[in-house]
Amino acid sequence: MNEGVLSTPGHLISLAARGFARLSEARLKPLGFGVGHVPVLVALQDGRASTQRDLARFAKIEQPPMAQMLARMERDGLIRRAPDPTDGRSSRITLTEVAEARLPDAVAALLRGNREVLRDFTEEEARLLVALLTRLIASLDRVASVEASPDTPVSKKGADLTVRWTAD
Repeated sequence: MNEGVLSTPGHLISLAARGFARLSEARLKPLGFGVGHVPVLVALQDGRASTQRDLARFAKIEQPPMAQMLARMERDGLIRRAPDPTDGRSSRITLTEVAEARLPDAVAALLRGNREVLRDFTEEEARLLVALLTRLIASLDRVASVEASPDTPVSKKGADLTVRWTAD
């Protein structure tokens, strides 16, 4: 097995993401939230989304997992659904008073966790990390959309994206 793959950005970012997820879950659980709820809570609070389709698009997940998460959130009293007055096939989703009341504490807990994890980074390094990760996510979205395109021949998908990663 080539251990060099364990030093690639993809693997290291995956490890960091799992570490952040564990930390976030531990801090959000006492408030009745899960780390997967955060994009939904933010989108609903900010008015960026109010339907299951919009929430799935905002959170960048498929509709079936979003439907399952929303069902659990509704069961737990975090959201409520009401018929969409303009589209009878759809529901408008809103936060409950319970979720709205707990959300500021959840956000504070997540921000505190980020500060603790990045304590050994300068402010400039932390800003640079965020900027680089934001660019990386945009690049991943771009590559994924090219590879998902039905017009892209299988032999061409990713052909010019080969990168040799070496950790020196």
